[in-house]
Amino acid sequence: MSRPARPPRTDLERVLKMAIARVGTATKLADELGISPSAISLWDRVPPDRILDVERITGVSRFELRPDICGSDPRLDEVEPAPVVEQQAA
Repeated sequence: MSRPARPPRTDLERVLKMAIARVGTATKLADELGISPSAISLWDRVPPDRILDVERITGVSRFELRPDICGSDPRLDEVEPAPVVEQQAA
């Protein structure tokens, strides 16, 4: 009998669950990474040495996976607000 899954405690756990969902299961992610599914079950966040591989496999950005290590997405810092265009009265 298996234990019921506990809800994620942190944002990093939620992002890990999202990455796993992108490939289908933790077993599929483990296969892609060349590790055992039990190793992934021990993660509460993506380990630093796996960030780039998980990003490549799942499409979840490194900035989402580990903002505590990778910081914020620099592409978001470059976005400037659109200029306000005044409409002329008709």
